[in-house]
Amino acid sequence: MTMDQDTTDVLVIGSGIAGCAAALTAAREGADVTIATKATRPEGASSWWAQGGIAVSKDDPEQFKQDIIEASDGTADPGAVDVLVEHANDAVRDVLLETLDVEFDRVESRSTDNERTESVSSAGGAGGSSVGKAQLDFGQEAAHSDERILHVDASTGKAIHVPFLNYLESREDVEIREGAAALELLSHEGRVYGAMVESDGEVEPLFAGATILATGGIGELYPNSTNPEGMTGDGIGMAALAGAAVADMEYVQFHPTVCTAADDQFLVSEAVRGEGALLRNADGERFMPDYHADAELAPRDVVARAVKTERDRTGEVRLDVSPLDFASEFPDLVELCEDNGIDYREGIPVAPAEHFLCGGVVVDDRGRASLENLYAVGESARTGVHGANRLASTSLLEGLVWGLRAGSDAAESLRDVSEIRTIEPPGLLDRDPKLSGQFAREKFRRLRRVMDEYVGLERDPAQLRRAQGVLRRLKGEVDAYVRTRTSRSLYELRHAAITALLIARAASESPESRGTHYLLESPEASAD
Repeated sequence: MTMDQDTTDVLVIGSGIAGCAAALTAAREGADVTIATKATRPEGASSWWAQGGIAVSKDDPEQFKQDIIEASDGTADPGAVDVLVEHANDAVRDVLLETLDVEFDRVESRSTDNERTESVSSAGGAGGSSVGKAQLDFGQEAAHSDERILHVDASTGKAIHVPFLNYLESREDVEIREGAAALELLSHEGRVYGAMVESDGEVEPLFAGATILATGGIGELYPNSTNPEGMTGDGIGMAALAGAAVADMEYVQFHPTVCTAADDQFLVSEAVRGEGALLRNADGERFMPDYHADAELAPRDVVARAVKTERDRTGEVRLDVSPLDFASEFPDLVELCEDNGIDYREGIPVAPAEHFLCGGVVVDDRGRASLENLYAVGESARTGVHGANRLASTSLLEGLVWGLRAGSDAAESLRDVSEIRTIEPPGLLDRDPKLSGQFAREKFRRLRRVMDEYVGLERDPAQLRRAQGVLRRLKGEVDAYVRTRTSRSLYELRHAAITALLIARAASESPESRGTHYLLESPEASAD
C-alpha cells in the first residue's frame, strides 16, 4: 500500500439516516469513517424528505410485529421483524432523543388526550425503563393498530437528518464528502475493497476496510416519485454488478397521496389520514370504505390502487382535510399548499407516485451482504422487514436500526486488520461529459417511459415481458457507451438500467399478486 492512496477504515456511501447511523456506530467503535455522498446537504438525501414519522414499539413489540407482517401481506421475514421491533425503542432513545435531542411533537402542542402521553420504553415490552417524562405525542397511520408514530409536524425526516449530519460533522473521526458519487465498487474474488469515487470532476479509488451502501431509493426510474433527484438505484446497481445477491425487487411501493397540482409535486403525509382526512372522488363521494374495511387507513398498496381506479373512473381524487384542524396540526403542509396556490379547504388533489423499494441488496441482521466486507442499509438493502409492502413510518426506523448494527459490525471486523488491503483500480477512460450527458438524458427518458407504462402500480404479464426486452437493449447500449467514456451521468444511467431490469425481471417471474406487486388479467398472456 503506498502512502498517497486514499483510504478509510469504513466507507459509507450515502448520507441519509441509515448512512448516518452506520457512520455513528462505526466511529463510536473507534473506526475512522468517510461518508461519500453525491447529495448536497441536506435536501439531496431521501431521509430529509420523509414526512410521516418514525414508528416505535412502545410497550408492545409483538403487536407492532403483527402489524408489519399483516401490512406485508404475510411476506415479511419474522426474524428480521423481530430485530426491528426489539431494537426500535433503544435505537430511537439512544440516537434521536439522547444524542441528537430531536424535538418530536409533544402532547401539549397537539392534544390533551392522555392516551398519547406514553414514553418510549426500552425494548422487551412492559416494565422496561422509560425515556423520561417527555409526554411525547404518538400518532397513528395506515395499517397501524396503535398510536406509535413519533413525528415533527409533517417534516420528521428534516428534523432528524439536519442535526444528525451536524453532529457527525463535529466529530474528528468522521469525514463527510459532499458531491462525491460512487461509480463502481472495487471488488475482486468475492471481496469489496472500497469504491471508485468521482468528486470535483476527478475519479479516484477510495479504499476501505469495510464498505456500507446507503444510497437510498429508485425515484429517478419513474416519471413521478416522492424521492429527491438523483435516486438512481446506485447501491443496488453497483452491488449487482459486483456479484452481490438481490431479492424482492418486484415490490415497488407507490404512495397514494401525492399532490398533483403543485409545480413540484409533494407528498401529503400518511399522518394526515391518520388524523381523520378522507379521500373523495370527483363526484364528492368517499370511496375507500368500498375497497377495504379500514378505509383510508388500509395498507398503502390498497389505497394507492383505489386512488388510481377512482381517478381513472371520475377524473380526480381529493384529500378532504375538513375533519381535522389541518392548519394547526400540519403547518408545514399548509405552507406547501399556499406556496403552490392550493386551497386546502377545498381538498388537496392527489394521485399515487413511486415512493419506496421494498427489495434490494440481500443482507443479514447485521447488514452484511453476500460479498465480503460489503454492507447495505436503508432503502438499498433487502432486510426482509417489508416483504411485499412496507408499513407506514418504518423506513426511518429500519434505516436507523440496521445502520447502527452495520456500522458496529463493520468496525468490529476491522480490529484485527493491521492495514487496509487494496487492489489495482480499473483504468480511467476519456471523459466526455457533454456528449455523455446528452446520451444519458435521452436514455433516461426512455427508461422512465417503460417503467411507468409497464412496471408501475398495476402490471400486465405480457407488458412485463416487453419491458424486459426494451430494458435489456437499453442496458446493452449503456454498457457499450461506458466502455469508451467515464462520466457520472453514464454510471448513474447504468445503475438505473440494471436496477430497472432487475425489477422487471423479478416482476415477470412472480406469477401471483402480493402486496405492491399487482398483476392485471392479461388476455395476451392467457393466449400465450
